[in-house]
Amino acid sequence: MEQLLAALRAASETTRLRILALLAKGELTVGDLVRILDQSQPRVSRHLKLMGEAGLLDRFQEGTVVFYRLADAGLGLAVNDALLPLIPEDDSDFQADLAVLADIRAERVQKAERYFRANAAEWDKIRSLYVAEAQVEAALLDLQGGKPIGRMLDIGTGTGRMLEVFAPLSEQALGIDVSREMLSVARGNLAAADLQNCQVRQGDMYNLGLPGGSQDLVLFHQVLHFADEPAAAIREAARVLAPAGQLLIADFAPHGEEFLREEQAHRRLGFADEEVAQWGKNAGLDDATIRHLDGGKLGVTIWRFEKPATVKE
Repeated sequence: MEQLLAALRAASETTRLRILALLAKGELTVGDLVRILDQSQPRVSRHLKLMGEAGLLDRFQEGTVVFYRLADAGLGLAVNDALLPLIPEDDSDFQADLAVLADIRAERVQKAERYFRANAAEWDKIRSLYVAEAQVEAALLDLQGGKPIGRMLDIGTGTGRMLEVFAPLSEQALGIDVSREMLSVARGNLAAADLQNCQVRQGDMYNLGLPGGSQDLVLFHQVLHFADEPAAAIREAARVLAPAGQLLIADFAPHGEEFLREEQAHRRLGFADEEVAQWGKNAGLDDATIRHLDGGKLGVTIWRFEKPATVKE
């Protein structure tokens, strides 16, 4: 009872309700919240500390940047689920907050798109600096098991390399990417390889525009570290995954290479095993199989999930 009362007290203030409503849209940094709320950093930090101590928020730090997101388990999750639908979307302060949040996200998208435009033709070369791509590809194929695939979806396909790797196993393979420049490179690569079972299109990882349960394999290859809301991207991938289908995620293990934020538009400096595993579990997938690949300064982790073949009662 005392924990519940503490959580309710922590939420019972206008700015803190605004913070909850904003974090319902995705994880944010302290700096983001300072800019959106137009309040001092110490004041915002005090609000965040109180809400974190009450279990409403989760806090995590990457190098010099601190992120906050809504609690995804326990009492905090239950309280947030009960309160958030009650926050009026048409409140003038909240509408102003959303406008600033939209500006922040647009700036991030523009930064990422500038990077992709500048590097589209050299994308595979840039990725090869981190860990041998052949090693990652072999591990992905091994974890997939070499089984025939009806429909495959590669989210954030880039140059289309993952489509090339899995095309021999797939009846149909689709790659989506937000960057038209990347898609142009991918189309050229697929045509050169004469992969007629593969296609690419522009798309949004948070709204794939595909029927639920339609894909037998979904893949994120070095994509989630660019995402504002990686957990939401995983939920959407799980939605389109067929029963007994597989989700494969390859991304960096946690690291401290801060230059990747500014020079290569990375939103996250890697992911902990348990973080991605929990996101998959929250999305209704079975427990993750995890494999680590040594890449020197930048290691790569692969998570393999499977969607239950039947709905759990």
